[in-house]
Amino acid sequence: MSELDYQPYDLETLAIRAGQSRTPEQEHSDPIFATSSYVFNSAAEAAARFSGKQPGNIYSRFTNPTVRAFEQRLAALEGGERCIAVASGMAAIATVGFGLLKAGDHVVCSRGVFGNTVILLQNYFGKFGVPSTFVDLTDYEAWEEAIRPQTRFLFLETPSNPLTQIADIRRLADIAHAHGCLLVVDNCFLTPALQKPLQLGADIVVHSATKYLDGQGRCVGGAIVGGLDLLDKEIYPYLRTGGPTMSPFNAWVFLKGLETLSLRMRAHGENALDLAQWLEAQTWIDRVHYPGLPSHSQHELAKQQQRSGGGIVSFEVRGGREEAWKLIDSTRLLSITANLGDVKTTITHPASTTHGRLSEQERAAAGIRESLVRIAVGLEAIEDIKNDLLNAFA
Repeated sequence: MSELDYQPYDLETLAIRAGQSRTPEQEHSDPIFATSSYVFNSAAEAAARFSGKQPGNIYSRFTNPTVRAFEQRLAALEGGERCIAVASGMAAIATVGFGLLKAGDHVVCSRGVFGNTVILLQNYFGKFGVPSTFVDLTDYEAWEEAIRPQTRFLFLETPSNPLTQIADIRRLADIAHAHGCLLVVDNCFLTPALQKPLQLGADIVVHSATKYLDGQGRCVGGAIVGGLDLLDKEIYPYLRTGGPTMSPFNAWVFLKGLETLSLRMRAHGENALDLAQWLEAQTWIDRVHYPGLPSHSQHELAKQQQRSGGGIVSFEVRGGREEAWKLIDSTRLLSITANLGDVKTTITHPASTTHGRLSEQERAAAGIRESLVRIAVGLEAIEDIKNDLLNAFA
């Protein structure tokens, strides 16, 4: 299926067909091109490829057919013109930063992001002369007030990690564009199966492909999706030079993951909603955070811009760290791991893992309490997940 043929097809079809370009062997499954380099027919052809005058493969650090197939498929799903695949989700955010930012620029970021994203912006881009301002995800006046003449882009996750707060993407896009800034949205929690930020006005979408795009916890990877000119002119040159490269094998695994993305995300959402409703009725829990619940403060907004609440549920146990750890340690079915997006349900304590490198003050500002537990709801029988938590509490 050529890129010109993508328009008539639904997401489920694109997830299976888009991006494949068969070799003369006429293989039905996507091949893995396990090669570091490519042979040129002449010195002149090599020179033309390296200079950009002639398209084609040059070196697998930045041109590989398997990686390209994944890029084209994900771009089709997100509704973007271009995708750049990289080595991890954090590499995707770093690559956006290295491509777009220079000393003296400024970034506005939500407080409700993955802990390493905060550290990347503060400790690394900060020391190269790019300060960041952090604001509450849903305080739109704070977003606008934080923008400076030097602000290059606004960055957020929606739903946020781990409290599942929802941002109005279209409203933030309007704010960003009114000030000549870009809007960058991390779509890791929902994927294009449940949310399409580019259609809501975002300029760039980033992914940790490690999560739901893979879907079975097998490989690490990341991706950046957006407009052709923006990505080709400002971000792709950093990939070519800096080399945060996705391996062909990982790209092939992600291609296989995309084929079942829509089915999996629908099932994750159904299980998560069932679990969240059950948790809300438990007396040993103070509060449940899940966008699919009417009690969620952005429930109506979530219904407008998402197909479901997604697969992440977080809740606060009565007590503090000791009670949260005891509950986690007492589970038998759930996997104690900070990863998410797996078919296996995972459970973690964000304050001491995913956000453990933040200061106590930073965690408090982000609303991440010691009593908070995050569950990435998998595809096991939902009654087995409930019983494991109930037995753990008992």
